[in-house]
Order: sequence, then structure tokens, then C-alpha cells
Amino acid sequence: MKLKAIIVDDEELARKNLGMLLEEYCPEIEVIGDAGNITDAKQAIESLNPDVVFLDIRMPSGSERFDLLESIENRNFLVVFVTAFKDYALRAFQANAVHYVLKPIDIEDLKDAVERITQSNLAFSENPGNFETYFESIKNLSNSLESEGYGNKVAISHTKGIKLIHIDDIMYLEASGNCTVLYFNDGTRYLDTRTLKIYEGILNPNIFYRIHKSHIINMDYLKEYLNEDGHFAVLKNGKLLPVARNRVSAFVKTLKAL
Repeated sequence: MKLKAIIVDDEELARKNLGMLLEEYCPEIEVIGDAGNITDAKQAIESLNPDVVFLDIRMPSGSERFDLLESIENRNFLVVFVTAFKDYALRAFQANAVHYVLKPIDIEDLKDAVERITQSNLAFSENPGNFETYFESIKNLSNSLESEGYGNKVAISHTKGIKLIHIDDIMYLEASGNCTVLYFNDGTRYLDTRTLKIYEGILNPNIFYRIHKSHIINMDYLKEYLNEDGHFAVLKNGKLLPVARNRVSAFVKTLKAL
């Protein structure tokens, strides 16, 4: 069954271009409508009940686009943000586990976004309650973009939906192949499919420090540094993590500056 989609962009040519790309390369999607302004977009979403909205977003915050999403009462659809902006905006998208494609649109990126949105739709169909957490994640995205900084939450996608976590609760992160295991201050842990490299870009470097190719630590949980029989960061729970030899000098310099 195809996912019903609406395209929202104030440029008519952009709407037509995305519609043609979806029709040609993404058979999972059926475009059922489009809109060139917020008023028409709200009406289209409420009357057509799409499964997904491709929403063009302007920087710095695209606040009117987020206001549109807030104004919809029955928010049971997913969003693919379409943007020409990179840098900190991409960090915000990744941190909040939302789907996005960059302008100019790359075919493979679009197909990847559609594949991910299809998987998410299956999970959300089984548990519609996930939409509340999903739109909370989008709200957090809006706040992150407005501050052009690092948000206080990170969203993790999983097979049943999305989990929002406070970054202050993360004690350290460990690489596990192409995935990352997050360890929390309550002793629990969580596996995410994003790499440690992505987390290095998502998390505030003033708080999280990469001490090793396999580990990033939250400096607020650091208890001491040991250099006997190797180099180790000791966390408040007693966990010893190795500090890579080529990172020791910079790590010690950082510690002295605290």
C-alpha cells in the first residue's frame, strides 16, 4: 500500500520537481496534494489526511513551518523536512531523529529518506501513541534551530517508534560496529544504529569528549584521570575507560582548563 503524501513549498517549481522525482523513483509514495503557503497546507493536511508531509523549511528557524505542525489537531502523519541548509541544522535533524533531504535533491538521498519513512510508518501504525513523542522531538528540533546550538535532548529511533532522552543522563557512549551503545547514569544502556562519529557531531563538545576511537564520555561524570599502566578515565560509577595515547595530551589540557 502506498503512502499518501503532501508537498509543502512556496516555490511551485520546487513542488513540481519533488513530485516528479517521487513519482519516478519512489513508487512507495503517492502525492495526493501540494500547497504553496501555510494556510493552504493546513487545509490540505486536515482534509486529505496524508501519511507523510514533505515540508520545505527555511532558516534560521523556519518557525512558521513549525507553527503549522503545532496547529494541526490530528497529528498522525510523519514529516520529511526539505532544506538547503547544512552545518548546525543537520546536527539538529540528526539529534532529533527526523527525516530530511537536502536541496538540491539527490536521488539516492530521497530514496533513502522514503525507505526510512516507510519503516517508521509501519512502526507508528502499530502504535499510534508514538506520534506524541515524535512531535515532541520535532518541537525540540525547532528549539535547537532557533538557538543554533545543541539541544538538551536526543531522539533515538527504534523498531517501535522514537525514544527521547536527556543528554545529561548519558554517562558515556561506546562504539559497537556501526552502532553506538549509550550508557546512562541509572545503569541502563541503549543501542542506537547511529555511529559514534555521528554522536560526536550531535553532542556538545564542551560536555562530551572523545577519549578513544571507541568511547565518548560525559565530562560531568568524570571522577579522575589515571596514567599508571596506561591512560584511563575513571567515571563516577567506577568504570575505567581507556584514553587513546594520541589523545592524552589534549585530554589533559582540557582537564586543566576545567
